[in-house]
Amino acid sequence: MNGRILITPRSLTEAGATADVLRPLHNAGYDLVFSAPGRLPSGEELARLLPGCDGYLAGVEKISADVLNHADTLKVIARNGAGTDNVDLDAARGRGIAVERAAGANAQGVAELALALMLCGLRQIPASHTALRHGMWARSLGREATGRNLGIVGFGAIGRRLAAASVGLRMTVRYSDLAPVYTTGMDPAPEYTDLDSLVAASDVISLHVPATPDGRPLLDVDRIAALPQGAVVINTARATLVDEAAMLDALENGQVGAYCTDVFADEPPRPSDLLAHPRTVLSAHIGGYTEESSTRAAAEAVHRLLAVLGAGR
Repeated sequence: MNGRILITPRSLTEAGATADVLRPLHNAGYDLVFSAPGRLPSGEELARLLPGCDGYLAGVEKISADVLNHADTLKVIARNGAGTDNVDLDAARGRGIAVERAAGANAQGVAELALALMLCGLRQIPASHTALRHGMWARSLGREATGRNLGIVGFGAIGRRLAAASVGLRMTVRYSDLAPVYTTGMDPAPEYTDLDSLVAASDVISLHVPATPDGRPLLDVDRIAALPQGAVVINTARATLVDEAAMLDALENGQVGAYCTDVFADEPPRPSDLLAHPRTVLSAHIGGYTEESSTRAAAEAVHRLLAVLGAGR
């Protein structure tokens, strides 16, 4: 054996060693170590599994400095997604551990879910479904996407795909990012604006950025209050981007028409008034959990693991 590689993404631990996408690691002579199937590993579990591992194919679990103190032989962490804000990058750098990511691999899956959540929020589909399940005939007056203003926060691979799909619905799309980005080939090209102007003008706003460096909400009390009355907020990025207490208040007073989220501070989340609100639309962190996205992301992570480990031999 060349060494050991820890595998923790839920889509891969459920399949285990039979996952076809992991075959290149087997073929390269690595012994694969799996965390408990189908759930995020705890820090204690990682501390138990990491010693002796040369590579780590990681999901969204928190990889802290304390966890990395147990990574005595680790050379590379490869995320099966675009974000690395769950990794203590300073600690990894200090230990000489490379951190790689599968940028863009799950973009289509996440963009399609954001679009689905937007339509659910505008039409209140989950509320209608729940009522019918309980024998009630309850109709809510919905709103069409056509003619609405869509604000996209973060115009990377996911944001661009959501923009293209939304233009097809004849929405007006604007975006905010650290700076204007390349939009050649997009017709019409979305307009760039600053975040506060975007918030104030968006009937629907969709978040596609990492957590803020200090962990503070991007949509805080003031920005939520600045949204147009009845706005739909979509979060397929990070739970910490939204002030949940302020969001609950905004749902209660009608400032926000629907809060649609795929991400939670704890997964699975604890019961809360926000999760129980009738105009909250919930999905269980399934943005990139499609056959296609999971395969692309895992394949890219495997490729990056082998590239770094191969270079190190």
